[in-house]
Amino acid sequence: MLKIAIQKSGRLYEDSIKLLKECGIQLNNGNKQLKTIAENFPLEVYFLRDDDIPQYVYDGVADIGIVGENVLLEKNKDIDLVYRLGFGKCRLSIAVPKTMQYRSITDLNGLKIATTYSTILQKYLAEKKIPAEIHEISGSVEIAPGIGLADAICDLVSSGSTLFTNGLKEVEVILKSEAVLTANKNLSEENKNILEKLLLRINAVKTAKNNKYIILNAPNHQLQNIENVLPGMKSPTVTPLATEGWSSVQSVVNENDFWEVIEKLKQFEAEGILVIPIEKMIV
Repeated sequence: MLKIAIQKSGRLYEDSIKLLKECGIQLNNGNKQLKTIAENFPLEVYFLRDDDIPQYVYDGVADIGIVGENVLLEKNKDIDLVYRLGFGKCRLSIAVPKTMQYRSITDLNGLKIATTYSTILQKYLAEKKIPAEIHEISGSVEIAPGIGLADAICDLVSSGSTLFTNGLKEVEVILKSEAVLTANKNLSEENKNILEKLLLRINAVKTAKNNKYIILNAPNHQLQNIENVLPGMKSPTVTPLATEGWSSVQSVVNENDFWEVIEKLKQFEAEGILVIPIEKMIV
């Protein structure tokens, strides 16, 4: 049985549970247990503190884990990054008081910077050759400049509203982070096989979210142009309509290209374009 560690609370918990459910894995954690076994997949789930997950995976207590990339890099454990999951996106940034005139990173010279991410910050400052002092604290980093504990901070930023509320402005982005799936380097063959099955499901879910299924009607004299716009997974599906000279075309369009493709289809006389979300997509 494959053992997975996920956050027991916090910003990654809901999306981690949602992902497992979208993969068809049924969990029963109604009483907020710290451990549960999936009903229909060989998976045991541990609910842990985010900061502890890399250590549990490294020690082999958990085989795999879902954790923020920022935590993975900060803890610096020798475990594998298996899959970028695309949720929990944020950035680790340096922020200074709004009143400070900030021109470049050299303005950090000699300053005291408060952070929870001392390992990542130390590496970044060393690479930039900035001699700043790091003051490591465990929480409420954003208030450090206001109470005289530090001159600047290095912390996670999503919308930036917390920085604004505390009179700070973001000046340097150190790292762009998201939730990642990690794995112990010494998985048994049995658990490697289970992980491959899980990855197949995760990839099908994530690929589906990035694509749309479209159905449209088109005049036959424009089919070649439309097929060039809609390559689909291999090629579009084309079916003759009852109306002479017209066909129905079905294909898959990547979310990033969607509106550009729609505009081209309209130029080639496409009509009745239906856009349908895809639940799973196995390629």
